[in-house]
Amino acid sequence: MATLWIDGLCKKYPAFYLDHVTFEVGEGKIMGFVGRNGAGKTTTLKSLFNYVHPDEGEVYFFGLNFRDNEAEIKSRVGYVGSDGSYYTQKRIRTITGVTKTFYPDWDEKIYQDCLRRFGLDENKKLKELSEGMKVKYQLTLALSHHAQLLVLDEPTSGLDPVSRDDLLDLFQDLVERDGVSILFSTHITSDLEKCADEVTYIQNGKILYTGKRDGLTQKYILLEGETAKLTEPELGKLIGYRAHKGEFTAMIPRTLQEEFSHFTVKEPTIEDVMVYLERE
Repeated sequence: MATLWIDGLCKKYPAFYLDHVTFEVGEGKIMGFVGRNGAGKTTTLKSLFNYVHPDEGEVYFFGLNFRDNEAEIKSRVGYVGSDGSYYTQKRIRTITGVTKTFYPDWDEKIYQDCLRRFGLDENKKLKELSEGMKVKYQLTLALSHHAQLLVLDEPTSGLDPVSRDDLLDLFQDLVERDGVSILFSTHITSDLEKCADEVTYIQNGKILYTGKRDGLTQKYILLEGETAKLTEPELGKLIGYRAHKGEFTAMIPRTLQEEFSHFTVKEPTIEDVMVYLERE
């Protein structure tokens, strides 16, 4: 059974349309939700919890319809938004004291363990924490009420490379040690290479790919060569074609690799796939 199943989610704005978004997050998996800024990642995540009211579609957590089981689901899910949500002048101890009253299954032992594990000082004000520590604090609150699924909106955005790497290691540890599932959105594709089991790629409100992480890169191959050697029929098959000083770079479906064997081919990264597809 999927931990999270999103089926045909739609939301229409004057200048943007979230178009029948469908994908699922498997139990004990890390799903990276990737796309450029404005592609629909945050709209999708907020629609899961009715922070944004979708026009169509269904959302199921643990096999339960969110609309009819909101209270139970929220007690089993931790959400970390990209815009922050707490009173920055308040001390961690005060914020926690209020937060835990909303969760009958609050586990003080887990909370104290997380404080030690993440190096958090309860006497500090939220504004005194680094961006990475703020994310760890929000994760602490989620784990302390036994969240089985973490939904994270751009949790590594704005972090330095060391802090980002530390947080990604933490995600893997949470899955292996605590058995949680994680859905996290990002536009930093190297994050996916580091820790994601699966990837969902959204472009202009539509899902272009969802599945195993390596499955996305296995669909394509990169090309390099002399522009003059390209024929018109070949040119029409290229994805994200760019030419400079007599040389070109492009991407093609892997199924066409034999047709282009007279050019240099390279294996793409997830970032390569995104860049070339977004050029179209």
